[in-house]
Amino acid sequence: MNDTPSPLRLDGDRLFILDQTLLPFAKQEVALETGAQAARAIATMQVRGAPLIGAIGAFGLALALREAADDAALERAVRALGATRPTAVNLAWALHRVGTHVRPLPPAARAAAAWREALAICDEDRAANRRIGELTLQLMQAITPRSDRMNLMTHCNAGWLATTGWGTALAGIYLAHAAGIDLHVWVSETRPRNQGLLTAWELAGAGVPHTVIADNAAGQLMREGEVDAVIIGADRVAANGDVANKVGSYLKALAARDSGLPFWVAAPWSTVDEGCAGGASIPIEARDGEELRLVRGAAGRVRQLGRDSPVANPAFDITPAHLVTALITERGIVDPAQGMPEGVHFANTSERNDPQNLK
Repeated sequence: MNDTPSPLRLDGDRLFILDQTLLPFAKQEVALETGAQAARAIATMQVRGAPLIGAIGAFGLALALREAADDAALERAVRALGATRPTAVNLAWALHRVGTHVRPLPPAARAAAAWREALAICDEDRAANRRIGELTLQLMQAITPRSDRMNLMTHCNAGWLATTGWGTALAGIYLAHAAGIDLHVWVSETRPRNQGLLTAWELAGAGVPHTVIADNAAGQLMREGEVDAVIIGADRVAANGDVANKVGSYLKALAARDSGLPFWVAAPWSTVDEGCAGGASIPIEARDGEELRLVRGAAGRVRQLGRDSPVANPAFDITPAHLVTALITERGIVDPAQGMPEGVHFANTSERNDPQNLK
């Protein structure tokens, strides 16, 4: 599709996705031919990452409209796709955008128009992510590493697998590596879905030095001075700057603050929910407890807890705005502590990355 790897591929009017439930052990494409198949791919996390599920939701709506495109069918498809993942706002944003675009059109024209709008969303996402990477690189260049190389830490997977290309949190890392900057990435495993393994798979493919760590090792590494900055993606950013991301992000933000480290959040502006006042209003998806009771590996799944063992499996947590050093978007580097989105303040990169200036 362009100059960066992508987890989706188009062949004319056909859509193929990289099945991320099989990674990093097997690489396999799956064709999506109906709206129901797109909804299932999102719900089962064959595709994941806020920007990517937004794009697949848009294509899924186009596929659904190929089957039936009257007003009732359109609304049913929007509801079915939108119900698959409630936390990531990009999905609702993309469905609203495509739905608004096609509603005034006659039913016969809706499917093709929706497909074109989905293509536009992909083009805009890749351009936004590239810009996010450039701005992240500026932040990286403004800090002084504590050792002979720059050590970054990330959580979950916010690379090209989570978007239509480039990634968000990893985009700047790829650009820095290409520019010859000596860097290393601490990759949090991100239990229970282990999306950190996807990040490690991506980084290995790009030749970026990295080390996978147990989630609970993150704080100690920060305390020992082995980390220069933490960077994550986001699934939703509230109007006050609170950030919803994969569960475990909040703990890393707390450890980063205590260690005097920058904590950066990289996300396209479509992830900002201007209608959501704060983190308390963000719905937190509760996923199936079997994700925690079973451990997945190359040989399949192994049960570590009985089916009747009570578990809690929140997929996301909320990091308050005051713990976020900078929100990196394609529109600029936003200081959430100054309030957003009205009167957005673009952070002074050197100032905001000086631990003395962390509030």
